[in-house]
Amino acid sequence: MSRPSLQALGDASFARSEHVSAELLALTYGSFVRQLVQDYESPSDVNAQLESIGYNMGVRLVDDFLAKSNISHCSSLAKTAEVIAKVAFKMFLGVSATVGVWSQDKKTFGIVFDDNPLAEFAELPEECAGLWYSNVLCGVIRGALEMVNMKVECRFERCRLRGDECNEIRVSLHEILVEQPPKGED
Repeated sequence: MSRPSLQALGDASFARSEHVSAELLALTYGSFVRQLVQDYESPSDVNAQLESIGYNMGVRLVDDFLAKSNISHCSSLAKTAEVIAKVAFKMFLGVSATVGVWSQDKKTFGIVFDDNPLAEFAELPEECAGLWYSNVLCGVIRGALEMVNMKVECRFERCRLRGDECNEIRVSLHEILVEQPPKGED
């Protein structure tokens, strides 16, 4: 019996998950980002807040993801990248993503997606030119991967709200974290 493809696994995980209206999500998220823009002086401060909030979400979401997706340990960064793009993006956002261009050292890859439900009704005014509106996604990826022992940096490379043809998040692996027993417990 053959194993289902990652795309099929993502579709099945999405079908089993509880859903929130995409419009409600987009409007709620938009209101949240607007409030952050009002509360912080610069777009870079808002970007940092969104990434931090996303990180905390990712730390918690990874357990839900592993339990509901039936994904076992990924044996490589390439496999991890495919799981994020084909299963996690489908399961949590309902969108399909692909793994984009890899760096020569195979430690950096892109996650490319056309549809972004967070930005469905959004427009960036000129004063928010430095804002990465969906930066919360970078934090979610970073937090989730840290919980499975991968220290990464995530950043938006392209965004449709900025006039790009697609959305792309670049993920760079910095180190594989080794679990250490607590001091005194050898």
